[in-house]
Amino acid sequence: MSGLSHRLDALNFFLADVRGGLGAFVSVFLVTAAGWTSAEVGAVLTVSGLVGIALHTPVGAMIDAVRAKRALLVGAVALLAACAIAIERQPTGLVVFAADVMMAVLGGVFAPTVAALTLGLVPEHAFPARLARNAVWDRIGNLTIAALVGVVGWRWSQNTTFYLIPFFAVLSGAVVLTIPAEAIDHERARGFASNQSEQAQGYFALLIENRPLLILSSIAATFHFANASMLPLVGQKLALAHPGLESALMSACIIVAQLVTIPVAILIGRKAGLWSLRSLLAASCIALALRGAAFAWFDNAALLVAAQILDGIATGIWDVLIPLILADLVVGSGRYSMSRGVVGTVQGVGGSLSNVVAGSMVVAGSYGAAFAVLAVFALLACGLAMLLPEPAEVKKQRLQRSQASPSS
Repeated sequence: MSGLSHRLDALNFFLADVRGGLGAFVSVFLVTAAGWTSAEVGAVLTVSGLVGIALHTPVGAMIDAVRAKRALLVGAVALLAACAIAIERQPTGLVVFAADVMMAVLGGVFAPTVAALTLGLVPEHAFPARLARNAVWDRIGNLTIAALVGVVGWRWSQNTTFYLIPFFAVLSGAVVLTIPAEAIDHERARGFASNQSEQAQGYFALLIENRPLLILSSIAATFHFANASMLPLVGQKLALAHPGLESALMSACIIVAQLVTIPVAILIGRKAGLWSLRSLLAASCIALALRGAAFAWFDNAALLVAAQILDGIATGIWDVLIPLILADLVVGSGRYSMSRGVVGTVQGVGGSLSNVVAGSMVVAGSYGAAFAVLAVFALLACGLAMLLPEPAEVKKQRLQRSQASPSS
């Protein structure tokens, strides 16, 4: 098990390097190097994001059904590397739109597949701690790529940073293939309970009968509406005020958040069985609201970067809790990855709308107004979190119903 654990560490590290090399850096690159406006960036990211995330739920169902999860990850990193090169070589509307659609689709592949692999590789009692360890190595990877992008962008150019993605894609593919296929319990990986008949719950039944899943989806949509555009907007705000330091300041924002996320994720992984998951989810929303307020109020570069501490708190909690809560809410359904696809779709809608709404508010008003509105939506997500039943109780009730009606 130790060897598998180290391979999961490496997988999360290198996948973070692949995914983290794009993200907010694309927005800054398009505004500062390709001559796009904030509104144009927001519009393209919104439309492409909505097209891509519409496929998250069927992608999740595919992840549940397919046993070649390792090959799925290898193909995904190869496609993401191709997107990075395409954006750098030809940052036109059509190319960026197509690449962003593909990136949005791939966003529904990476995290759910890694979570499913984790569920299929580790025993149930070790799942919370392993999720926290996944998050830690993911953040260490994000720190690494943020530092590399900052140094490479400062030393050479923003364009050069895009070629880090294919390099880490090769490393990611090599690592995932070191995980033995026979070590994966594919039934547990898709969310079946022990000794359960291997018949997955129907798609509509999963949505109609599982009210907690719908509440969690609403929380995710609202949270990501508040969160998705914060980093790109603060990156733009800093870049316009400090020309020549675009990559360095964006990297500093990311590094501060990741340094905080790591200990927060470790703490949540250790205490998840003792603390109320619903209250922790609400706490992550409060941290996000405070971050938005700080971005709206301050203009000083040091204070804006320091406010990313709150991002580390919010995402450190969120990244561990969501796959853990979902495992409780859909236990016995055989639809673990598809449920992540459902949540991913609605949170993607929220995130995509965030880009166009916030970008338009910047053009029509100011960065401060945009951040203030985003902070209000973070508080709304906190209110929704308090409506979510405690996941442990939901799991207990679902298992009782499963045992009472084993053929259902």
